[in-house]
Amino acid sequence: MKRRALFLLPALALPARAEVAPPFPRPLVLAEDTVLRLGDIFENAGALADRTVGAAPAPGRRMMLDAAQLSGLARRHGLNWRPLSGEERSVVERPGRPLPREDVEAMLRDELSRLGLDADAELELPGFSPPLVPLGALPQVMVEAPYVDTASRRFAVTLVVSAEGMATQRIRLAGRAVPTVPVVVATRRMAVGDVVGPEDLREVRQRAERVRPGTAQRAEDVLGKQLRRPIASDLPFMTVDLAAPAIVTKNQLVLMVLEGPGISLTAQGRAMESAARGQMVPVMNLMSRTVVEAEAIGPGRVRVRPGSTPVTIARRG
Repeated sequence: MKRRALFLLPALALPARAEVAPPFPRPLVLAEDTVLRLGDIFENAGALADRTVGAAPAPGRRMMLDAAQLSGLARRHGLNWRPLSGEERSVVERPGRPLPREDVEAMLRDELSRLGLDADAELELPGFSPPLVPLGALPQVMVEAPYVDTASRRFAVTLVVSAEGMATQRIRLAGRAVPTVPVVVATRRMAVGDVVGPEDLREVRQRAERVRPGTAQRAEDVLGKQLRRPIASDLPFMTVDLAAPAIVTKNQLVLMVLEGPGISLTAQGRAMESAARGQMVPVMNLMSRTVVEAEAIGPGRVRVRPGSTPVTIARRG
């Protein structure tokens, strides 16, 4: 028994042989650099992982490596891998983000206004798709070779986009600058009789060719006015649909004030119509049942001029 134990000891003292996992292609590769390395494409590439094998796709683009291309890469760089079938492939994607379109348009407006076009114009850019840049990169955008025809308001420029981790892009843009005008629109749905407050409106710019005559273009033309017609959110206010707010409403009990040299009388009356401040309104004296014209001077108050003659109210229906 002791002799057998002595024979087993050398075997137990031998270190276990580490098994190295074989390399295999990744089905999806997310490239974060301008170049691709062997370790980006193959798992378990070992000491060969840092070898550059080619250029990565442009930001936002992808490419596919089929079994033959993968086999060629492995053989060229001494990686021990062979495809098991012709169906093996790797898809390489380069994440990217588009430049904000509003930033591009703002830069174009600055340049075009310097050349005579309206700085508030709406830019038509048919077919323009904002270029993609690497995630996290701080791109630099410039405008080169601008051309402007002030008569037709057409223009053309070269947009130069550069950023770390990508080749400089030069994109030729052509478009038209469309004139715009200020317009006041509603921020919510409003009903007849509502008075427009500061929170109920906002000023925007719209194409001049699409703005109807009579559209309110200044906030002060709308603020504090009363609606004669309902309006939906984001629709422009029309001046014909706005009026000074009524301080006297139809059938409201009002205080009638008669003032003259050495005289001041009051009586209770009923307004026969609605009226804004300063407007004339027929009012019935509840004591005499006489209807006279009076001026609306405040909430629930009207002024009767001395010598006012009675008026006749036509019956409807």
